[in-house]
Parts: sequence; C-alpha cells; structure tokens
Amino acid sequence: MTNKAAILVAGGKGTRMGGPVAKQYMPVAGKPVLMRTLSVFHKVDPTIDLILVLPESDFLYWEELCAQFKFKIPHRLVAGGNSRFQSVRNGLHSLKAGTELVAIHDGVRPFVAESVISESFEVAEHAGSAIAVIALKDSIRKLRDDGKSFYEERQYFRLVQTPQTFQVDRIKKAFAVTELQQFTDDATVYENQGWQVTLISGNPQNIKITTPEDLGYAEFIAAKQLSDR
Repeated sequence: MTNKAAILVAGGKGTRMGGPVAKQYMPVAGKPVLMRTLSVFHKVDPTIDLILVLPESDFLYWEELCAQFKFKIPHRLVAGGNSRFQSVRNGLHSLKAGTELVAIHDGVRPFVAESVISESFEVAEHAGSAIAVIALKDSIRKLRDDGKSFYEERQYFRLVQTPQTFQVDRIKKAFAVTELQQFTDDATVYENQGWQVTLISGNPQNIKITTPEDLGYAEFIAAKQLSDR
C-alpha cells in the first residue's frame, strides 16, 4: 500500500469574509468548514496522514472547536508561514518518513468529490503530479496594458482547483527553492523545476469559500448533498 498524506492549508486570517472568526472555522450546515474538508479525505482513505496547517495562534481555538463538535478524525497540526508557499513548505517538512504521495488542498474547499481525491492519488503515483481543473463556462477576454482587450478561445483554458497531488520526493525538491512571485499555487512551484503537470477533472461544487456569498452557496451545496443521500 502506498503511504499517502494530505496537507490541508488554512493559514490565512480570512479577512475577506468580514466575520468575527476566519472563514475556515465558520459553520456550514452546522459543521465548521475545516471539519467538513478533513472528513472527505478521511472517508476516501482512513489511513491517510492528515496534516492541517493553521496559524499557530489558532491552535488552542481549533482544539476547543474539536472538543465542542466532538470531532475525532485523527490529524496533526502544523504552524503556517507568512505565505501559502511557506505554509505548504512547513507541511511538507512535517511529512512522516516513507510517505510517497501527498495531496495539497485548500482547507476552505470542503466539497471536493471523493472520486477526485482518489483519482489524484492514482494519477500522481505514475505521472508525478495530478492537478484538479474544470472547464470554463463563460467567454473570456484578455486585457492589455493599453486598456484594449481581445477574445480568447475558452477551450484552451482551465480553472485550477485543489487537490494538487504529487510524488513526495519531487514536490519536496520543488519547494526547496526561494519563493518567487509567479508561484500562485503548488503546480507552478512544481513546473519551476521543468516538469510538466498532469491535469485531471475536478468537480464544479469544489468551491473555495472566501466571501459571504460563497458561504451562502456552500449552505446550498451542503443541503443538496444531504437531500441526495
């Protein structure tokens, strides 16, 4: 059996949400966002090493939340850094010896499909990487510095999600570099080594909860999932 891990990154302060607590701790259908995300990965594989990257100042609050909600899924806490890159690197440094594959996932994407997680590990095992993406529905235009714009063929573009799953030895090597401005996600860090990423189909419901509007849509998704069971 391949030794697998998942690093769930939630190192941000959640300032765009404007609420009393960061978005990752807010309840969706009665359950904090991060607990929903951890639960999906645990359901896919109960043996997976779950690593939750949080601001160190939030550790006690998170432990209190787990006690309040009687949340028992095993996971480890790792302190986040000053950027997503640094938070992911901290998570990678905490991997247990012998871990072969790691999924890196936004903690505030609680509706990732179990099938997407499973496929990401299967593809990364032989291809080196697996990046979840979805097709664009809307037409797109590219803006130029002079203010003009022009049409682009949307079939040549994809919206990037997480998980982004990798062979551990490769992604550790990729993150052993100085952080660069063009590192917008883990795939760009991987590509910086000259390696091509492999794309897999994500799921449209796998939204990143960053605004109050997202939270409202998340409540709708959670209610629909409940009714579909």
